[in-house]
Amino acid sequence: MADSKVGKVTHYYDKIKVAVVELDGNLTKGDKIRFVRGGEDLFEQEVGSMQIEHDKVESAKKGQIIGLEVDQEAKDGAEVFKIS
Repeated sequence: MADSKVGKVTHYYDKIKVAVVELDGNLTKGDKIRFVRGGEDLFEQEVGSMQIEHDKVESAKKGQIIGLEVDQEAKDGAEVFKIS
């Protein structure tokens, strides 16, 4: 089964290691995701802490904008794929 695109990084806050992701699909805590930019894999991680408007959430739906705690730098414009 192919990985599915679930969003795009619109901003990255390096001091707090949080990526702002505009979702194209659903995302749930515990999902494995991969960040890709310009066809190059940046890194993979498991979804841990997610927030919507500073409230912690367990899952988010298509169309929502989330703050996602990331393990490494997530460059603006990077696409986020859910690993199946």
